[in-house]
Amino acid sequence: MESSSKAEEDIGYSSITTKKAQLQSMLSTLLDDPILADVLKKPTLVDVDTLINLELGSAMKITIVKMDNTSFDVAVLNSATVKDLKLAIKKKINEMEQTTMGHRHISWRHVWANFCLSHQNEKLVDDNSVLSEYGVSNNSKVNYF
Repeated sequence: MESSSKAEEDIGYSSITTKKAQLQSMLSTLLDDPILADVLKKPTLVDVDTLINLELGSAMKITIVKMDNTSFDVAVLNSATVKDLKLAIKKKINEMEQTTMGHRHISWRHVWANFCLSHQNEKLVDDNSVLSEYGVSNNSKVNYF
């Protein structure tokens, strides 16, 4: 009797492992689609939810322009604060660094102590302020200097 329950457990484990592998394969295929280029390679539920809200109009895409005039886009909810934008930037840069250079540690405390975000020549200094208070909206450009 024990051997039959052991066999059932092995079959259940094998089935779960197979389903996870199939799901991972399907997810990888989907994420390689150019239409989904703005989805992170290892998206969280929050990331996917934000992108859905972007499509529904309750989130905004912000272009971050770096000092070297290169840029990248992040998506945040319309009710996002400066702190939320900084977290989105951190996540995006960490992912970009990971794909190009492998694991690197960035001291974000040092970054935010020495660099600032600005929109239309106004510094975004209060982490608790809502971005819309600074005039940031969908398709806005925020400078990172």
